[in-house]
Amino acid sequence: MRDLVTLTSVVQVVYLLAALLFIASLAGLSKQETARRGNVLGMVGMALALVATVVLALDTSQRPKWLTGALILAVLAIGATLGMQRARKVEMTQMPELIAMLHSFVGAAAVLVGFNSYLTEPHETLHLIEVGLGVLIGAVTFTGSIIAYLKLSARMKSTPLTLPGRNLLNLAALIVSVGLIVWLVVAPSLLPLVLLTVVSLALGLHLVAAIGGGDMPVVVSMLNSYSGWAAAMAGFMLGNDLLIVTGALVGSSGAILSYLMCKAMNRKFISVILGGFGTEGGKVAAAVEGEYRSVTAAEVAEMLTQARRVVIAPGYGMAVAKAQYPVADLVTRLRARGIQVRFAVHPVAGRLPGHMNVLLAEARVPYDIVLEMDEINDDFDDTDVVLVIGANDTVNPAAQEDPGSPIAGMPVLHVWKASQVVVFKRSMATGYAGVPNPLFYRENAAMLFGDAKVQVEAIIAEL
Repeated sequence: MRDLVTLTSVVQVVYLLAALLFIASLAGLSKQETARRGNVLGMVGMALALVATVVLALDTSQRPKWLTGALILAVLAIGATLGMQRARKVEMTQMPELIAMLHSFVGAAAVLVGFNSYLTEPHETLHLIEVGLGVLIGAVTFTGSIIAYLKLSARMKSTPLTLPGRNLLNLAALIVSVGLIVWLVVAPSLLPLVLLTVVSLALGLHLVAAIGGGDMPVVVSMLNSYSGWAAAMAGFMLGNDLLIVTGALVGSSGAILSYLMCKAMNRKFISVILGGFGTEGGKVAAAVEGEYRSVTAAEVAEMLTQARRVVIAPGYGMAVAKAQYPVADLVTRLRARGIQVRFAVHPVAGRLPGHMNVLLAEARVPYDIVLEMDEINDDFDDTDVVLVIGANDTVNPAAQEDPGSPIAGMPVLHVWKASQVVVFKRSMATGYAGVPNPLFYRENAAMLFGDAKVQVEAIIAEL
């Protein structure tokens, strides 16, 4: 008994150390310069947590230790194998949907832990409330994350599902879920737990299906928060303090990130939940008429050689074309000529918060020339050339100039204020939010059609 108490105390100390490492990891991830260190700290913390949990499980197991060890080893081997295979194959453009899918695993785990906890633990009131909340949050996270994955991977249309009275349906599902948790507490049985699972699965499915593609960056961070709270509830059910702390960290940081994303898009969180860009308030994006001007790679190269200040605004199209490497090469060549080159990164550029920053860091672009929207927006008036590479909605002047636009009021990069704007696009199609962009028809704007990577390489060849 004394040995068990001592081991438990040691495990708790290791859990505390792991929790501190997780907090330090989040702090490191807040800046590009310290992000790598933040990742390493998180990995060390998770390794300590896993080792401590396995040791405690082996010591407290009522089964033969060899059997418990074999089961744990099998689970770890399967998870590690699948994780490494996926990590090697995943493209940066697939990172948003991969993260959404990982969130679904956390939700599914919370539901399974809830059922297991109900079947194996005494039916105390507080514990049953934990089971009900864990299943509710986990099920919503599971199906919501699957729908987000399908939308982000283009396996499902990004337009919002507009069922009649959809907001009332969500409210009704939430009220029924609370009622089923009360039923579970008052008269414990599998029936209310199963019904709660079904209703919660449907709620998560409909909740995210009703959100438009333009709001997907917020949805990803929102689901990140949900997965954290689901993990925390699993921690309560399992009596694992570290899981509670870790889940709370993920849940709160995801909630803060969702708030920041909404602020960057001039959106209220409730408006994201109630519908996506292009449909809010009954607004429909108006068609944009006019004539656009196209240019060649040689003409763009000539613009760049005559420029003093150049700004590059990247977007999801750069990720799709894998153009970050030739873009980094272009930047190096221009800076060697004495031309000032900087990047303007919108908070929701791409389909994941920080997506562009990761791509540019991957291509070894210096951190000091990658600026956020608020840091560079006032400088476009004094910019000679702006290269918009694969961005659309984040550089749309309609957000500032058209009160009737679905994205009216959304903070965007003021690229149209520069002397020349070159937009890299495959076609004149609208962006992910489905809102036409009048920038393409401005007198100081020109379109460079084609694959972004090919065109940047052509510009480099001309230089």
